[in-house]
Amino acid sequence: MRLIKLALVAALAVAPAMTFAQTTAQEQPKNPIVKREFNQQQRRIGNGIKNDRLTPRQGARLERQQMRVHRQFRSMRARHNGRLTMRERRMIHRRQFAASRRIYRANHRNRIG
Repeated sequence: MRLIKLALVAALAVAPAMTFAQTTAQEQPKNPIVKREFNQQQRRIGNGIKNDRLTPRQGARLERQQMRVHRQFRSMRARHNGRLTMRERRMIHRRQFAASRRIYRANHRNRIG
């Protein structure tokens, strides 16, 4: 009898932990490349401002552009249960690439003043 109670208590204690482990595994990022590109570009903008290659106003504009792309990425993922279709992934990648070019050009443009 005591063994059955112990087994029942152990099963009840482990069951919530198992369901929690399953939900956290599903919530992990399904598109790590997009997130990596976003973080890398945020770092490039920050470095440009820190090294005085970008004015704060230019940095703010580039940040807003990045946030628009990221907002669109999140809304696309929400529509498809956390996944992106190939077409959406391609579109996000193109927008990230265009943003990357804008960051590069802004960082390497000669500033007067």
